[in-house]
Amino acid sequence: MLSRVAERAYWLARYLERAENTARFVNVYSTLLLDLPRSAGLGWNLALKINGSADAFSATGQQATALNMLQYLLHDPSNPSSLLGSLTMARENTRTTRDIVPTEIWRAVNELCLYARQHLSAAVAERKRAEVMANIVMSVQGITGMLAGTMSQGQPYQFIRMGRNLERADMTTRMIDVAAAVLMTGRPELERYNNTLWMTVLRCLSGYQMYRQYVRRRVQGPDVIAFLLQDKEFPRALNHCANEVMGALATLPRSAQAVACTQSMCSLLATLEPAALDNLGIHQLVDELQLKIADINDAITTTWFHLESL
Repeated sequence: MLSRVAERAYWLARYLERAENTARFVNVYSTLLLDLPRSAGLGWNLALKINGSADAFSATGQQATALNMLQYLLHDPSNPSSLLGSLTMARENTRTTRDIVPTEIWRAVNELCLYARQHLSAAVAERKRAEVMANIVMSVQGITGMLAGTMSQGQPYQFIRMGRNLERADMTTRMIDVAAAVLMTGRPELERYNNTLWMTVLRCLSGYQMYRQYVRRRVQGPDVIAFLLQDKEFPRALNHCANEVMGALATLPRSAQAVACTQSMCSLLATLEPAALDNLGIHQLVDELQLKIADINDAITTTWFHLESL
């Protein structure tokens, strides 16, 4: 297959997954802000940090109001990492790969992008936010299901599989990091809400029910970290994502560099002892894991997308 087709399939999956993650996060984070007291000092600035858009927002010169930050996160045209920006890029990558993806995928992605353009401005208002975010999450999950159920599992699909799981791994590490960052603020009033913060992390990753079903303990930081990093069966756990990437790489030629990078992350996950980590240790661990995710992405890019660098 052509390298540009492989790259577009890979980024189609990443942008779709990013849109779903952002929509779910905005929905859950809105609820968290209602649950915590104002003295906790949490706001939408923290959401921009999770999204990786805090510096870009500051560069716009806009006032750091809740309205401006939420608009920037959802649909600001100057923010390519916004929810609408992710869906727009997913649409473009689907449009340019219509010869390899089923027709119903193109229709579904196009309709979702049109829906987002029409309704995301209304989602800034709290009364409409939950409905719009839930519709976007369900639509992306439907598209993911259609891809798995209607697309042949050949090389194009394997790039979609890698993109989806690397994006999931990235979001999982970001969510763990934000809980650690909040707890590192040193505000005594937040100690009472330790469980609430970790439950929010699980809900942002659709993992609360599976955590309670398989861990069978009250929600505590070390147990949540162990579940989200080391569990082999939960789809958004880092260990599961890494194994999915390894499975996709096994079907592709010239995959040695990407395999080595993925194995390096798996080795780190295997030796972790979450109970021994303090909040600073969690932050440093997340930084290391995100570097390894970036290494895997770079190896995939160098090997299959930018052939002139070989």
